Amino acid sequence: MYLNIKKSLNQHFKTVSILSAFIVYSLSCLAQDFPAKANKLVNDYTGTLSVEETQLLETKLVAFADTTSTQIAVVVVNSLNGYEVSEYALKLAENWQIGQQGKNNGILLLASLGDRKITIQTGYGLEAVLPDALCKRIIEREIKPYFKQQRYFEGLDAATNAIISATKGEYKADKKPIKNNHALLIIFGAMILIAILGRIMKNKNNGNVIDGGGSSNLFWLAMLLGSGRNQGNGWKDFSGGSGNFGGFGGGSFGGGGASGDW
Repeated sequence: MYLNIKKSLNQHFKTVSILSAFIVYSLSCLAQDFPAKANKLVNDYTGTLSVEETQLLETKLVAFADTTSTQIAVVVVNSLNGYEVSEYALKLAENWQIGQQGKNNGILLLASLGDRKITIQTGYGLEAVLPDALCKRIIEREIKPYFKQQRYFEGLDAATNAIISATKGEYKADKKPIKNNHALLIIFGAMILIAILGRIMKNKNNGNVIDGGGSSNLFWLAMLLGSGRNQGNGWKDFSGGSGNFGGFGGGSFGGGGASGDW
């Protein structure tokens, strides 16, 4: 009886030992496949971005996070180590806990240069404002044209601008050419100017002094033409502020987003 119990305990001990070794091995493999939790929003593990480029992106994203609490993490790696790009990014986002706990407002933009793969993964709290179709559009229109020319900073900069704009409801499906907007403003302004001049001439012919209404019209015309000159950039610039990143806050991801290659 004693021998049977001892034999059974030995078998259980061996089983536990094997399982423990397997768990330790699995965790070590996972640690090798994924970088350790970072203390920055922009992390280039390939040395592709210059120090200045990395700092420009970091400053912009830290300022945006300070303003909105939404955390956009940018990660550049050499290889996905056999993972699908969306699977790799989702695991990394969950490991790092990008975003705020309860808000789940994290976004991961990950590029694997060796695999030529790119993905945008969104936290639960941002899936409504940054749906899969919009993530795909940003990849196709903002990232791929630059990445095909190996202009990686420009692609990441344009993509993060678009993501920021999308979270504010400003990134639209089609971009209207700026020159057409200016043409419409010029036509509209000319019509107002003709109307004002007509009123002035009418008052002059009637021997009247130009009233306050004419001055008001001229004021609003000046404001209109002034605003037309400032419409060259449709995205708010967040690069003016700076600060230290306070760390990822415990956000969760549900698999929302889109992927592509170049």
